[in-house]
Amino acid sequence: MVIGDGVLTPAVSVFSAVSGLKLSMVNEQHQYVLLPVTCVILVGLFALQHFGTHRVGFLFAPIVCLWLLCISTIGVYNIFIWNPHIYKALSPYYMYRFLQKTQVGGWMSLGGILLCVTGSEAMYADLGHFSQSSIKIAFTAVVYPSLVLAYMGQAAYISRHHNFERNHHIGFYISVPEKIRWPILGIAILAAVVGSQAVITGTFSVIKQCCSLNCFPRVKIVHTSSTVHGQIYIPEINWILMILCLAVTIGFRNTKQMANAQGLAVITVMIVTTCFMSLVIVLCWNKNVVFALAFLLFFGAIEAVYFSASLMKFHEGAWVPIIVSFIFLTVMCVWHYGTAKKYEFDVENKVSISWLLNLGSSLGIVRVRGIGLIHTELVSGIPAIFSHFVTNLPAFHQVLVFLCIKSVSVPHVQPEERFLVGRIGLKQYRLYRVVVRYGYRDVQQDSLQFEKALVSSIAEFIRSGDSDQNGYPDGSESPYERLSIISKGLPFQEADGDGSPSPESSARKDTNPILVSSKSRRVRFVLPENAQINSQVRNELQELTEAREAGMSFIMGRSYMKAKSGSSLMKRIAINFIYEFLTRNSRGPAYAANVPHVSTLE
Repeated sequence: MVIGDGVLTPAVSVFSAVSGLKLSMVNEQHQYVLLPVTCVILVGLFALQHFGTHRVGFLFAPIVCLWLLCISTIGVYNIFIWNPHIYKALSPYYMYRFLQKTQVGGWMSLGGILLCVTGSEAMYADLGHFSQSSIKIAFTAVVYPSLVLAYMGQAAYISRHHNFERNHHIGFYISVPEKIRWPILGIAILAAVVGSQAVITGTFSVIKQCCSLNCFPRVKIVHTSSTVHGQIYIPEINWILMILCLAVTIGFRNTKQMANAQGLAVITVMIVTTCFMSLVIVLCWNKNVVFALAFLLFFGAIEAVYFSASLMKFHEGAWVPIIVSFIFLTVMCVWHYGTAKKYEFDVENKVSISWLLNLGSSLGIVRVRGIGLIHTELVSGIPAIFSHFVTNLPAFHQVLVFLCIKSVSVPHVQPEERFLVGRIGLKQYRLYRVVVRYGYRDVQQDSLQFEKALVSSIAEFIRSGDSDQNGYPDGSESPYERLSIISKGLPFQEADGDGSPSPESSARKDTNPILVSSKSRRVRFVLPENAQINSQVRNELQELTEAREAGMSFIMGRSYMKAKSGSSLMKRIAINFIYEFLTRNSRGPAYAANVPHVSTLE
């Protein structure tokens, strides 16, 4: 329903704001202008999302303050001009009298009354932008009084104007003095855009959290601010929301049906929030269950009345949020189920260290020159893809690196904290694990720079002696692997086959180089002056040098899921069709875009 609200709020807000053209334009010209203008504003709103809210965010507060000032001022004006006694309507007694007199008709009208609060919940759409205190103060001291004055002013005007020539006159703009109607129309459109922006940003945040919890397919997440983590942009979701907004606007073409749809979406979100809040009271605040139950019954009963009234408008547009929510719920459930089963398979089929040790010093295969990078999501253990290669291929690279690339929730990761290196198994295996961490604002290096940084980090890991404390020399499997942070890699120089240095390398006099020649490329590590290294470290560095000269291959594994024979029809449809479709059309891992295709084995 949150995503449904993200679809309906921009459509309803912009269409309602533009509907003021009905009174501002002569004759019936508005019927040819209203829909195109709304669609143009919606397209422009979503097209500008990739710039981020921080570029135009400084305009949001003045626009909202100006809008609240205008509606409250117009409300006070209408109260004094048309009906100064309208303040009596604040008493709940008149609400009781209204329901008593109208009965079923009054109960069904509660679905329309929801529109009085629709939009104000956008303040809570993304708490990542503001603190709780600022939202409480703003709503209590500014937003709520302005809304009450605005609605009291409209009620005062309507109480003295019962006869309208056309039904569309019953609205906000008819109570606005004619001389300022055009300026108010412009401010209303700007305020609608700002309110829609808050809901769209909140939808992006919800989708990102769902992706982090493996409840939604991988999408491209662009962080538009280096200081505020919550300001993000998701292209796929942005264009889906735009298409759905345009479809709702063009399909309904009136605020009544769109309002019915949005009312059901809003009250459903309120009910779900109340239910979860009762759990927070018990589990997080450690309050008595009776207190949580009283909270649930009191607010839940009120919201249930509005929900039942909104549900009666199902055939008048309220079906839209139900259909949209059902589609997204199906996608989320299928993706979460499939991802969980896939992870269980990876963990259950993880290769044990004992199996690795039984292969012998050569791992039972022929080792050829070069460095092999196996991409894996596992931070510990050996992925099943390794046993698959060892079983089916007669040869493998002399240096093998299990590479895991992780994205962390900080803007930038310092270069000296980016690489974590460890050893798998015995030293003679030449198996290493490297975890590379990137911040959400970091730009990943191209393949050439990444290869150099990777080899340099492994070389420093070997030289520093940290490798002696890693692995499992006694053959026992540890529940975790010790990884060392490599703050600065061991520099090395590359030269062409004729001995001329490459542009990246330069000669240093205070070095103790380890030089290994090759016909195509010559590589040497630059050791600190007077560095003391033993023969084992020297041999391991020389073998790494030879592997670097031979080249590097990127090995990527892909697993395919299929429902077991005998599974239910629903499970076969979910896994074999829906999950497979989502997997093929979702974003791949971030590192896949930087892997050179010529050196890739998938």
